[in-house]
Amino acid sequence: MTSSILELRKVTKVYGETVAVSEVSFTLRPKEILGLLGPNGAGKTTTIDMILGVLEPTGGEILIDGIDVMKNRSEAVSRTNFAAVYAQVPGNLTVAQNLKIFGLLYGVPNLKKRIGDLLAEFDLERFKDTKCGVLSSGEQTRVSLAKAMLNNPRLLLLDEPTASLDPSTAQIIRKKIKEYAANGTGGVLWTSHNMHEVAEVCDRILFLSHGKILLEGNPKTLPREYGKANLEELFITIAREPLTLEAI
Repeated sequence: MTSSILELRKVTKVYGETVAVSEVSFTLRPKEILGLLGPNGAGKTTTIDMILGVLEPTGGEILIDGIDVMKNRSEAVSRTNFAAVYAQVPGNLTVAQNLKIFGLLYGVPNLKKRIGDLLAEFDLERFKDTKCGVLSSGEQTRVSLAKAMLNNPRLLLLDEPTASLDPSTAQIIRKKIKEYAANGTGGVLWTSHNMHEVAEVCDRILFLSHGKILLEGNPKTLPREYGKANLEELFITIAREPLTLEAI
């Protein structure tokens, strides 16, 4: 294991004449929750897809535990897992069936016990024999998060993980993810448009704008550095007028 769980080195993605991501570089350390923020079209999902090996970078390197994703995708991605509201598990399978299949794919040891533990942790025991397609959006999100925890990933990628949850459940999930990062050896890359959530959860944030990292820092102190009252006000400025930002 390396000191950095994830490292991006001048990663670029170009589609024709459109530069979606431009020379993005950052690291994620063990036990850290790093927020990847920015308005729609800033390059967040493209960056995540490149980390997962779904998209190939036009340039640069992506390393997971020191393993180059493009050169050894299977080994690198085996150390990750992912949850997003737009990437639900197959709806024609039950909760237990989905967890078993994904557990087998990841080679999870003591799988039956691990599934039982996750069903209890995410309050899914009563749904274990229910097909995922008939669950509510919040219940499906909890299944996706349980799936994402199956292999105790070194790198956990979460794209809007609490977007469809009620405030009470979202608070519980945020607590579980913070405990996961604090008590293990892994790290979390988190995207969200909920700035209250980001300020509560993330240790550090990166703001993307037009495919480039515009700002980086502590979510609790960064707004004041730019004369903004809070993270939401800073986000709005970046979304509307990023060139007007100036540290004070």
